Amino acid sequence: MNPSTALARVIVDELWRCGVREAVLAPGSRNAALAFALHASDAQGRIRLHVRVDERTAGFLALGLAKAGRRPVPVVCTSGTAAANLHPAVLEASHAGVALLVLTADRPPELRGVGASQTTDQLKLYGDAVRLFHEVGLPERRPGQNAYWRELVGRATALARGFRDRNPGPVHLNFAFRDPLVPDPADPLDLEDPRLRDDWPESLAGRSGHGRWTRIERLSTEHIAWLEEGPRTVVVAGDGADAQARWLAETAGWPLLAEPSSGARSGPNALGPYRLLLDTRPDLVAGIERVVVHGWPTLSRPVTRLLARPDVEVVVVSRRPSWPDAGHQAYRVTTTAALEGTVEGAGRREPDEWLAAWLAADRAARAAVDDVLAREPGFTGLHVAREVAGLLPEGGLLVAGSSNPIRDLDLTGAPWDNRLVDEAGRIDPRDHRRVLSNRGLAGIDGTLSTAIGAALVHRSGPAYALVGDLTFLHDANALVRGPYEARPDLTIVVVNDDGGGIFSTLEQGGPDHADAFERIFGTPHGVDLGSLTAATHTTFIRATTRAELRGALSRSRGLRVVEVPVDRSRTRDLHARLREAVAAAAYDEVR
Repeated sequence: MNPSTALARVIVDELWRCGVREAVLAPGSRNAALAFALHASDAQGRIRLHVRVDERTAGFLALGLAKAGRRPVPVVCTSGTAAANLHPAVLEASHAGVALLVLTADRPPELRGVGASQTTDQLKLYGDAVRLFHEVGLPERRPGQNAYWRELVGRATALARGFRDRNPGPVHLNFAFRDPLVPDPADPLDLEDPRLRDDWPESLAGRSGHGRWTRIERLSTEHIAWLEEGPRTVVVAGDGADAQARWLAETAGWPLLAEPSSGARSGPNALGPYRLLLDTRPDLVAGIERVVVHGWPTLSRPVTRLLARPDVEVVVVSRRPSWPDAGHQAYRVTTTAALEGTVEGAGRREPDEWLAAWLAADRAARAAVDDVLAREPGFTGLHVAREVAGLLPEGGLLVAGSSNPIRDLDLTGAPWDNRLVDEAGRIDPRDHRRVLSNRGLAGIDGTLSTAIGAALVHRSGPAYALVGDLTFLHDANALVRGPYEARPDLTIVVVNDDGGGIFSTLEQGGPDHADAFERIFGTPHGVDLGSLTAATHTTFIRATTRAELRGALSRSRGLRVVEVPVDRSRTRDLHARLREAVAAAAYDEVR
């Protein structure tokens, strides 16, 4: 067995022992040893292999697999620009805290810096975005290699999962491979095969009983911040918060302002169009004395303004070394928060005057939003988001694009009735509806690949993606799959407004900039999505009515694209009318 093959076989074997069950490969020559090792592991039923011809797609596919599966997922590529194309996924994984294992192949030292083909400096290629960079070094036929390789895998997977520093994220291992790069047909697959004893100066086997080489325990340094009852408080749950935010809100009797991808947007204390309430209910907003922040809230300006108020005590709950504080007003940062005097197993508090006022305002705001949308002729992105959210069944998965779709869900999607099962804030998995979004850096690239990866490991119900047309076009390569690759059950709903509809709701969408808007922000493209999907043999449906959309969403087998054409020329006016309607409802309520 040549050194390149030995290294690759040991690395893949130890990855499996460390809990890796999915891997993504972008084909190349220099990474051939890892490709063969992963192919063999897939054949053994250990690590399921996914092959993609585009590294950017491969990176985001691995990201989706890791986010939904909650396990580290390696993505393997060759050298040069192939490695550079993983950078967007690495950045998203870094900011979102996702355990992405980047395994890049490289030339041996004698071929670096001398003009060799497909060779660049890959040392610390991703800078500070990774939790660990390690130059693995050339594999050599000498004692000590097996222990080094296996310990490295254990260290890399533990750091990716944040076991020791509570800072999960990507790691980068750079492998220098020297020819030969492919295995000998006579090489045994079993690393415990006796024939290897004569071929290699040490055993290449792992620990007995399929155990990990190094058992790395997770640090447990939870600190509970006991919050006094007095200040009027709201709980804000941003991306990745988890349902502990909901548990705090319910046991303390506080309103819950939860983004769709927070994992906490459910239960009786969760508000729907809360960002409109923050804009139109100064009587309630002025009364806020404390905000408890879970996760990373980035969706709305009203929340950003609230967190920047110097008269509000901001308590941030974060289990990672970093924490959100763009307004520079955080008074306290902790790992867990609970209301003083809360006992284990505590249930929901009955609403007091503070919570009751917010719930009443929320009911009025939802009714106002429903009335405006009912009067609106035709379909808009807000209508589509509300339909998709309303039809998401128990156990369903929804991956939302980071531009308008996640914001439309935030504005129109009613909180779900997921059951909260214990004081740790866990949702009953039997009816948990899960929303994922790439909000680490909030880019639109790689969203389809992320959704496909998430759908491939989702087991509890149907999977959907809700994206805009530019997001769809940006990652259309995700629809390209080989005949040997697993096919997800995923329905991709594309809200097609022929351009960048989100910009029409911002300052540049105002009448003062109308002459320049369409070319430099609207960016119409005129792409026929049906023809594009036909080129990849992907099922395509065009839905122009609510009934057609519901019919398309009722069938969830295979990979399908559902296009919903909408008119973005009305978007800015519609959002203005929604705000006016909620403000009017507030006036009627307090009058």
